Amino acid sequence: MDSEEDMLDAHDMESGEDDFYSGGTDDYNDSDDGEPDYGFVEEDADDSAMIASHRSQKSYCVLREEDIRRHQMDDIERVSVVLSITEVEASILLRHFHWSVGKVHDEWFADEERVRKTVGILESSVVPPSDDSELACGICFDSYPPEKIASVSCGHPFCTTCWTGYITTTINDGPGCLMLRCPDPSCLAAVGHDMVDKLASEEDKEKYNRYFLRSYIEDNRKMKWCPAPGCDYAIDFAAGSGNYDVSCLCSFNFCWNCTEEGHRPVDCSTVSKWILKNSAESENMNWILANSKPCPRCKRPIEKNQGCMHMTCTPPCKYEFCWLCLGAWMDHGERTGGFYACNRYEVAKQEGQYDETERRREMAKNSLERYTHYYERWASNQTSRQKAMADLQQAQTQNLEKLSDKQCTPESQLKFILEAWLQIIECRRVLKWTYAYGYYLPDHEHAKRQFFEYLQGEAESGLERLHQCVEKDLAQFLNAEGPSKDFNDFRTKLAGLTSVTKNYFENLVKALENGLTDVDSHAACSSKSTSSKSTGCSNKTRAKGKGSSRTGGSSRNPDDN
Repeated sequence: MDSEEDMLDAHDMESGEDDFYSGGTDDYNDSDDGEPDYGFVEEDADDSAMIASHRSQKSYCVLREEDIRRHQMDDIERVSVVLSITEVEASILLRHFHWSVGKVHDEWFADEERVRKTVGILESSVVPPSDDSELACGICFDSYPPEKIASVSCGHPFCTTCWTGYITTTINDGPGCLMLRCPDPSCLAAVGHDMVDKLASEEDKEKYNRYFLRSYIEDNRKMKWCPAPGCDYAIDFAAGSGNYDVSCLCSFNFCWNCTEEGHRPVDCSTVSKWILKNSAESENMNWILANSKPCPRCKRPIEKNQGCMHMTCTPPCKYEFCWLCLGAWMDHGERTGGFYACNRYEVAKQEGQYDETERRREMAKNSLERYTHYYERWASNQTSRQKAMADLQQAQTQNLEKLSDKQCTPESQLKFILEAWLQIIECRRVLKWTYAYGYYLPDHEHAKRQFFEYLQGEAESGLERLHQCVEKDLAQFLNAEGPSKDFNDFRTKLAGLTSVTKNYFENLVKALENGLTDVDSHAACSSKSTSSKSTGCSNKTRAKGKGSSRTGGSSRNPDDN
C-alpha cells in the first residue's frame, strides 16, 4: 500500500491542475502569525462572483400556506380556461391526475369522453328533468319540493338533509371525501366542493378545505411537506437536480429523496443501512457473543466482569460451572488449576476443540469494536452540532447585543459571527455523516481509505480551528471592559476562516460523492510514471551493456592475436 507521502506526491505531480481539495493554490493567511495551515484556500477573485451566484441558486422553493393556495388556484384556473370547463370540474380533474396540469391536458385532448367517464364529469344528466311539484329523495324516499332537493351532474335527486348527512359522514372518514361520488350506488358522477360549500356545516367545510389544500402537496409528485414536527411549510422541488438537500424556513434540513435529515455526502441507501444498523439488534447480538457465554444448562447468556472462574447461574437455574471450559464446577478443584485457571480448558484448546468458538467470538469482537469506533464519532459530532445550535441561539438572543454594546458596533455588522456558527453547524453535519461513509468504505480499497482518512482529518482540524475562534477568541471581546483595537483583526480572521472552511467542506463533499475518483486517477498517473521510469532505466541499461561490449571488444589484448 502506498504511503500517505506517496499519495500526496502523486497528487502534486499534475502541475496543470489546481488542488481540488483546497480550492486553489494560495494560502488563506499570508501574514507571519505562525498559525498552522490546514490546506484551506480562498476562491480566486475573478471567480468569486460566479461561485457565489452558483451557490445562491436553489433547486427548490419553500411554500407557505398562502403560497400553496395561490399555486392551487392558478392551476385550477389554467385548466378551466384551456378546457372550457368550470373551476369545480377542473379541480376534480386535477385531483384525479395528481395535480399535474400537463397530464390533464394530454389525457383530455387524447380522449375527452373516456376522461369524463373515468373522472365522473358528465356532460348531460342521466335522469330526465321533472316538472312535478314534489320529488322523492333517493335515500329516505320522502317527497320534497324542488328547492329542498339537490343533485350533481347526473341529476339523481336527494334531499338536502340526506346530502348533509352523506357529506358529513365521508368528511369524518378522512381525505377520501375528496373523491366523493353520487350517493346512488350505480352512479359514478363526482361531487365537487361546490356541493360541500352549499350543504356542509362550517366545521365540515373547514375539514374539507384542509384536506383539499393538503392534497395539492401530498398528491403532487413535485412537492412534499417539511418533515419537521409542527412545520406547515411545503417544498416545491425541481426535478433533475442532483442535490437533494433542502433547508426549510423552519431551519430544518432534510433530504428530499428519503425525507431523512440532510446527509450529504452519503447517499440515501447508505443512510438507510446505517440507521437500520443503529436501531437493529445485530450489534446487541455481537456484543453478547463477544462478551458473554451461555450457561451450559439453561443457555442464558452470562457476562463475567471480574472474579474467579467459578460461575453460578441466576435462579432458578443456579448451575455452577467453570467459565473457561463450561464444565460442571464439581469436577474442578486444585487438581484442575484452582479458582483462576483450568487445565482442562488449556489441554482442549491445544487440541483445537475451541478454535471455531474462539474464532467466532474474536470476529464478533472485532466487528463490534469497528462499529463502535464509527458510531461513537458519528454520535459525538451530532452532540457537538446540537451544542453549536444552542450556542447560535444564545448568540442571537444575548451575545450580539452584549458585544454590540461592548465594542460600540451595530448588530448589523456582527452578522459574521452568526454566519460562523451556521457554518459550524453545517460542517458538523457533514463530518458526522463522513463516519457512516467510512464505515461502509470497502476495506480492500486501501488507497481510498487512506486518502479518505487524510481528508477527514484535515476537515476536523480546520473545523476545530474555526470552532475555537468563534467560541474562545470571541469570549475575550465579550468580557472586555470597553472597545478593543483588536476586534477588527478578529472580524477579518473569523470571516476568513468561515469562508475557507466552507470551501474545504464543499470540495470534500464533492470528492466523497464522486467516490474519491481522484485516488484512482492519481494511482493510474503514478503507475504510468513509474512504468515510464522503469522503461527508461531498462533502455539505459541495455545501451550501457552494448557500450561495454564494444569497449571490451576494442580493448582486447594484442597478444591474443
